[in-house]
Amino acid sequence: MNMEELVSQFAENVAAQTDAIWRGDSKAGNKYARKYIAIFDKLRAHGDAGREALTVLFEHPRMDVRVMVAAFLLRYRTKDAMTVLKEAAKGEGLVPFNAGQALMRWEEGTWSLDPE
Repeated sequence: MNMEELVSQFAENVAAQTDAIWRGDSKAGNKYARKYIAIFDKLRAHGDAGREALTVLFEHPRMDVRVMVAAFLLRYRTKDAMTVLKEAAKGEGLVPFNAGQALMRWEEGTWSLDPE
């Protein structure tokens, strides 16, 4: 699978996790989360080129996908990720809550999705 396909799979699995959560299916949600985390690990194995490939998702039509990629890329693309997270955190519901949590972890210094 090339990087473009991995990025597409990352977005699809984030969206599928959100949809599963809305259906109340946490088992499926966890399965999709494991998949997008594994995909991130594959992209990260390519170093910054893999991280850079994910930046196209900052413009994804689904807020959940934008928030998740921003959470993962906070260290690599801090300014862009913060913009996405701060905008999303203004809303209400699960995705804005997740955005706020990512911002809080970053500010506390406990964020660790992509250590150097």
